Amino acid sequence: MIVVGCALLLCVLLAVDLITKMFAHAANVRQGSYFLGIVKLDYTSNPGVAFGMAADNPTAMAVITAFTVVLIVGIGVLFFTVFKKNTAARICLAVIEAGAIGNLIDRLCLGYVRDFIDVVRLLILPPYTCNVADIYIVFGAIALVILILFIGPHAVFPLTKKWREQAKAEAEQAKSEKKADE
Repeated sequence: MIVVGCALLLCVLLAVDLITKMFAHAANVRQGSYFLGIVKLDYTSNPGVAFGMAADNPTAMAVITAFTVVLIVGIGVLFFTVFKKNTAARICLAVIEAGAIGNLIDRLCLGYVRDFIDVVRLLILPPYTCNVADIYIVFGAIALVILILFIGPHAVFPLTKKWREQAKAEAEQAKSEKKADE
């Protein structure tokens, strides 16, 4: 059932991404000032990757596109193997996958990615315009890392005492099962 739910989530998120890109492109949206001083809408086409890097290097872009396809397949493999019992991680993977596929569709069909969300420029970052797919990828990855590191008994650093005790009990059970097999 979770597979169907995640597939549906992926499709809905992908549709939202592609529809917002279509509207931003069609309207050639240009907002004069930042909303709440944080974000404004400003359509641009990005033939490169983040911050427009590699835009003028077709070989690099071909390699990046091929690597993106490999990552999309890899995320699918993780979904059905490593994280097959972790619903929260599977949801994060579906969100990341939706963003990756959305940007890949743009790159393959148009030769560039449609960006339209201009995030306020911080001193440490160059000018950056993104899209909904980029937001999916970033926040999905952050949530996945937090899950892997801190949430649940199988986390690297389980936050609660209950999770730590459960992990310890499972490790001891696995040890005793291994000794019994020998």
